[in-house]
Amino acid sequence: MPSISRVSVIGAGTMGAGIAQVCAQAGFAVKLIDVKEEFARKGLATINSSLDRMVKKETITEEQKKEITGRVRTDVGVDGASGSDLVIEAINENLELKTSVLKEAAKSAGENAILATNTSSISITTLGAVVSKPQRFIGMHFMNPVPVMKLVEVIRGLETDDETTQAVFDLCKTMGKTAVEVNDYPGFVSNRILMPMINEAVFCLMEGVASEEAIDDVMKLGMAHPMGPLTLADLIGLDVCLSIMEVLHRDLYRGVEVFGKVRRERINGRKRRVVVVKSVHHFRAAYAPINLQIQRRQQRLLWDFALHLFEALRQRAP
Repeated sequence: MPSISRVSVIGAGTMGAGIAQVCAQAGFAVKLIDVKEEFARKGLATINSSLDRMVKKETITEEQKKEITGRVRTDVGVDGASGSDLVIEAINENLELKTSVLKEAAKSAGENAILATNTSSISITTLGAVVSKPQRFIGMHFMNPVPVMKLVEVIRGLETDDETTQAVFDLCKTMGKTAVEVNDYPGFVSNRILMPMINEAVFCLMEGVASEEAIDDVMKLGMAHPMGPLTLADLIGLDVCLSIMEVLHRDLYRGVEVFGKVRRERINGRKRRVVVVKSVHHFRAAYAPINLQIQRRQQRLLWDFALHLFEALRQRAP
């Protein structure tokens, strides 16, 4: 079992800063890395502000805050990950950018380090294909805000080994997080469910079904959600929502052919259905109506409209 004591977090934005904070709180030595020193220092300032709120709420003491911040150093460039036992990539949700950074991180960190990505939708197997040891590559999808939310979705790629997975589960426990393992599908569980809900909330607003406040109130008061989907979209960031929806649009809502082999057979001797069988490592069969392909194409048209709308909202956002 690999021993983890030194952690590097690449990307000092909201998620990266939050991940660095919880790692430091758990006692790990942390490097917070970005492309510019000013970005890394901004991330450090975010950590300080978060810890100040914890001191104010008497969750931690001023002395504990000093100990936590003393474990965090900033650095510039992926080379700063050298000597780390664990490297967590937490940059923008962009496949090309992530693969480029992960390639360099794998070289810098060394062959024994675990590499993890905080991607919220992109295939772990795809990302793991660019690193030298994909068996030591894994998905760790933290939730925002990281210091508050308990969940970490843990996603194995095709080649991720048991030792790496167990090390990440142990790490999450040390950080006070609950690790839940899910399979490597677009959007995993969280965003495969969440993003269509946000998508429909935007449609309700666009089509005049209800006001922004009313839509959020219905979901808060009627479904016991802590915040409405439109408020949540703002918290996540419309640019992030758009990136995740583009992944779902490309990899999930394309028609049955994307899932591999399709055959027709009778179920219980009555209704004819389409059986969709994954042609890769997750080969769970899923049954769907024979007109699934038509329905998926209709959904794709809806997603096209939604993507254009999110792009317009993102451009209008201050």
